[in-house]
Amino acid sequence: MSDTSATPTSPPAPTPTPSKGNRRGRKAGPADNSNSEFANFPEVEYFIAPGPRGYPPLTEFLDIWDVDMIRRIDESNKLEHHTELYNSENLIVRRGQEFQIKLTFNRPYKPDEDKFAVEFTIGSSPQFSKGTYIPVFFTKERQSSWAGRAIANSDNIVTVGITPATNCIVGKYNLYVAVVTPYGVRRTRPDKSREMYILFNPWAKDDAVFLDDEMERQECVMNEMGIIYHGAYNDVAERSWNYGQFNYGVLDACLFILDHSEMPIINRGDPVKVTRQASAMMNSQDDNGVLVGDWSGDYIYGVSPTSWTGSTDILISYARSKAPVRYAQCWVYAGVFNTFLRCLGIPSRVVTNFFSAHDNDGNLKTDIILDENGKIDKNRTRDSVWNYHCWNECYMSRPDLPQGYGGWQIVDATPQETSDGMYRCGPASVHAIKHGEICFPYDAAFVFAEVNSDVVFYSRRRDGTLDLVKVNRTHIGRMVLTKAPGEETRRDITSQYKFPEGSAEERTVLEKAEEYGCKRVKDNPSLADVDLTLPTLEISVGDDFELDLEFVNHTKEKRTVAAYISGSVVYYTGVSGHEFLFRTPTVQIGPQKSVKELVQIESKKYMQHLVEQCNLNFIVTGKIKETGKIVTATKLVTLHNPKLTVEVSGNAKVNEEMMVTVEFTNPFSFSLEDVNVRMEGPGVMLPRRKTFSLILGGSHLTWTELFSPQRPGKTRIIATLDCPSLRQVDGQVSLTVEP
Repeated sequence: MSDTSATPTSPPAPTPTPSKGNRRGRKAGPADNSNSEFANFPEVEYFIAPGPRGYPPLTEFLDIWDVDMIRRIDESNKLEHHTELYNSENLIVRRGQEFQIKLTFNRPYKPDEDKFAVEFTIGSSPQFSKGTYIPVFFTKERQSSWAGRAIANSDNIVTVGITPATNCIVGKYNLYVAVVTPYGVRRTRPDKSREMYILFNPWAKDDAVFLDDEMERQECVMNEMGIIYHGAYNDVAERSWNYGQFNYGVLDACLFILDHSEMPIINRGDPVKVTRQASAMMNSQDDNGVLVGDWSGDYIYGVSPTSWTGSTDILISYARSKAPVRYAQCWVYAGVFNTFLRCLGIPSRVVTNFFSAHDNDGNLKTDIILDENGKIDKNRTRDSVWNYHCWNECYMSRPDLPQGYGGWQIVDATPQETSDGMYRCGPASVHAIKHGEICFPYDAAFVFAEVNSDVVFYSRRRDGTLDLVKVNRTHIGRMVLTKAPGEETRRDITSQYKFPEGSAEERTVLEKAEEYGCKRVKDNPSLADVDLTLPTLEISVGDDFELDLEFVNHTKEKRTVAAYISGSVVYYTGVSGHEFLFRTPTVQIGPQKSVKELVQIESKKYMQHLVEQCNLNFIVTGKIKETGKIVTATKLVTLHNPKLTVEVSGNAKVNEEMMVTVEFTNPFSFSLEDVNVRMEGPGVMLPRRKTFSLILGGSHLTWTELFSPQRPGKTRIIATLDCPSLRQVDGQVSLTVEP
């Protein structure tokens, strides 16, 4: 700074990190991709060279004594910025909105004579040109990209208002106050109490994540307790999930994720880039990210996916150990990703697609291969349909797409296929998916296939050729659900993803998708003249039950069907496990008659082979002797697990001790070993865990814990029970805490 009358405009260049290689002939500093590192600025910068007696003293000029960040949760900054729920001692604000600080000087501030600036830095190599060093001035003559104004000047205290730019970098900043004297600049020392966080702002109209619906904002930014839907489309189940985005340490953990990905600081103000980077970092597949996925059923080296009750334990563990957390499946990825997005201020929600296709080659087909007798050829059938699949939607503008394609965007952290060389997906515009614009970034074609693929049955001849048997165009993407805003009920958003099946609009969309390279089966093979239906069943784990198959002959001639009845334990991803039932009855049906085939299912046949989702899949195929036609039918049966009983007692008031009791009775004749029980609740209880080595058949489990609610309002305590023999047992209790 050579001009003694100037207000400070840039800090001295921080000391660069030594290079490991020779960079001769190239001027470049170290990569700035860490939000946990800050540059060290000198406390005093003199404009002149030292004289015979050294540098002149600056004590007779304006000096800064104290900086009040107005950071308490009951003060205006956090209340007006909707950040009062964050459990942090630091100031947390949202960009594009003014916040205030109070500066105490050594004497009254004289606007016409005194010059000072508030400086904000982020990262290890802050630069004005990159938006990582921002000086804020308080005179009309000079302003920066962040607006500043003096609000009050009383005695030695000046209250200033600062408005970060609506596109500024999101993360943790250091704040300095620099005072100009004729001889140099005096700057406050680094102080952790003046470190502050700036988040995305869905309440600011010019922010890329602006969401003009207060109910949606409260749900998709502020709500901590979510509901994630699973099961089957005709037997929907739900699990509660504590996002915990305001819990202590979660915000720092989310910023650490971006640091660990080595995402450049300068890109962290763009929600498109942030969500795409985070989509890759939520899984550990190729970048040592947050969660290790596992669908094997063997979780001895970690926590079963069905055991988690929320995101807090996962994120805190990852930030502390800097190692991936074990284990996750799609709803865990979606739950943790939702915490990340809401914590940083990006409106988001978890979405469940029932009968979700995993399209490996982009041909919009799920191929089922039958042998010439109508039996499924498991060796040649590679495709599978997920009973359900969870991903996230986040709300943002898309300046990189044509107008109208902003709004809800799909992001998916479950590692299925690579995108630009990494396991990630999105953001993909929901509007683009609905209208077949699958050419738009990112990964729109893959998501389009998840909700629009056809299930195609082929019969394979002995010479290897395939004959088209049946095309089911309505099975995939049967229903898309998310939690309703402000309620504990589900919201069907299928219409946001696709037009009604068979409508003219749907045909137009599919034709447009084909223009971009998707190839579909357009042939409609003649249907068999015998229908086969399977019943809808509601069965609990451990029950014996009957499977009632009905064959209906629509002709005036008799029909003989050589049938194959297969029952398998199946993962929710559609992958078959153990086959516990296989029968080959021959069914004779009179003209225009129906015949029922009754199959008895004993629990001992399937119990020892169950996996965590407790799904049984029945596939019935058959060949009509008189015509050679193939008939097929499938039915997924979701077995219902026993529930935990969760009860609270005591006076539900802030800081008053209460008691929660979890109870469970083993309904089986066999013992349950290595039983883990977890519980937590937003605003009332951080995650807790207890292990029971053995629960005998028919015996009772009771676990009691004390807790003290930390804030008023409606909340829930959720609990899970998990062991190798029984997965996905949960329970919850709602309570309203008084102030």
